Amino acid sequence: MTDQDSLFAVPDDSRPLADRLRPAALDEVVGQDHLLAPDAPLGRMIAQGRLSSIVLWGPPGCGKTTIARLLAERTGLEFAPLSATFSGVADLRKVFVAAQKRREVGRGTLLFVDEIHRFNRAQQDSFLPYVEDGTIVLVGATTENPSFELNGALLSRCQVLVLRRLDEPALRQLLTRAERATGRKVPLDAQATESLLALADGDGRYLLNLIEQLLALPTGTAPLDVAGLADTVQRRAPQYDKSQEGHYNLISALHKAMRGSDPDAALYWLARMLDGGEDPLFIARRIVRFASEDIGMADPAAVHQALAAWDVYERLGSPEGELAIAQAVVYLATAPKSIGVYRGFNKATAAAKKTGSLSPPAHILNAPTRLMKDLGYGKGYRYDPDTADGFSGADYFPDGMDRQTYYEPTGFGFERTITERLRHWARLREAAAEPDTESDGE
Repeated sequence: MTDQDSLFAVPDDSRPLADRLRPAALDEVVGQDHLLAPDAPLGRMIAQGRLSSIVLWGPPGCGKTTIARLLAERTGLEFAPLSATFSGVADLRKVFVAAQKRREVGRGTLLFVDEIHRFNRAQQDSFLPYVEDGTIVLVGATTENPSFELNGALLSRCQVLVLRRLDEPALRQLLTRAERATGRKVPLDAQATESLLALADGDGRYLLNLIEQLLALPTGTAPLDVAGLADTVQRRAPQYDKSQEGHYNLISALHKAMRGSDPDAALYWLARMLDGGEDPLFIARRIVRFASEDIGMADPAAVHQALAAWDVYERLGSPEGELAIAQAVVYLATAPKSIGVYRGFNKATAAAKKTGSLSPPAHILNAPTRLMKDLGYGKGYRYDPDTADGFSGADYFPDGMDRQTYYEPTGFGFERTITERLRHWARLREAAAEPDTESDGE
């Protein structure tokens, strides 16, 4: 390096700690072994020397950008990064033209598109011919569910890989690396260290930003306890990116406030999210899920209220449509709660996987042909509405499988009525199964 190079070189310690500690190789990436191990999807692609187009779906700070850059290095592709937040059609055209020129001289291009879900459908469609003919290997990164945000045509050409939030061991690795790289111990006692990892909530970049602030404290600072850590973080909070908190922590707060039947807290967290710039349609999708998962049959109208709010918002937009979402949030928060359907479906799913391909009993099979009738299809079937009680008590489980109970309603809301109904049918079923004790001579 010349004296002039030294004069104008940017000191390494002037870069943010998170940037300085970016992994230089894939085996340095933490918390994503399910994708990067030799027998994992990306590990196999690298071993074969053939990288297909992928979408990396995961929360902030889990390594999406780093993995894309390192994949390009390992496979010998030109790394072409693009942010959907700041790019338009003209930028895409430039990238595609450059990729075509590289291809003519035998060089490939890995196009990395950060926040790919922010491109509209027409922009997403523009990728298709270049992905199809191999001009680019597309690696998209998104924090949103690709099923909702990306075109079906684009998804069919890409493999979706789910990155995990960093667990505690992975976060500890980052903490150790930071201390090793800076030559300093983070000034925290044991309990405060645990709190620091919990505060990061699976976000490696956020953790390193916190560590950098703590390491900026004067040398010789006594180890902080939990209260000292909270005070330090609170003072420095305005320097941090609030989008992470808004997108993950606040939706969790809204969800739990509704689950806890607290409409006032639910409205507060809803207002915080909307004020922070959260996409109202993201909230609408989440409350529809909540209506089915946390309320279910305790109030079957809940899901209709949530869907209606989604529909109203799509028709009116902001800010008028946000009131419909607020109405749905209050309805869901004040509705009776039950996860009976959620648990029952999980049990039934596990049983279905375990029992395999058992056929339905013959008496409930349709018999549209004479052969099927001769084979016993539909024989003995009783039409429930024509029975005296409107209930035949027939067995609808496969032959050879004992009757199971998956759905167990609670005593809340409409499920009280369902509970009584199921008990009544159980008594009728038991009565129908009892043998006739009367003798022929009587």
